[in-house]
Amino acid sequence: MYNQEVKLTTKEILEKEFKTSMRGYSQDEVDKFLDVVIQDYEVFQKKIERLEQEIHQLRTEAKRAASERQTRHQTSPSVGSTNYDILQRLSNLEKKVFGNKLYE
Repeated sequence: MYNQEVKLTTKEILEKEFKTSMRGYSQDEVDKFLDVVIQDYEVFQKKIERLEQEIHQLRTEAKRAASERQTRHQTSPSVGSTNYDILQRLSNLEKKVFGNKLYE
């Protein structure tokens, strides 16, 4: 998680106490608002953790796919050379089976 950017935890928000004064805010309203803030905070933390896991998973899949593509590219012969080899073998086979009759 990005603790460097987050200044407060849900526990710190929950345990925060404010001084009261004669003309201060309604303590009940502040408590209710802080409850909502805590709930949102928890939702955001879970979402961040889920997204970080997803990023890690996608990076792993991307590396694996790139590795597979590279391996496949290195091990598979090119289509053009494969077709040429097949045609060459077919030509040799025709010569042996039919002899010189094909070329007359």
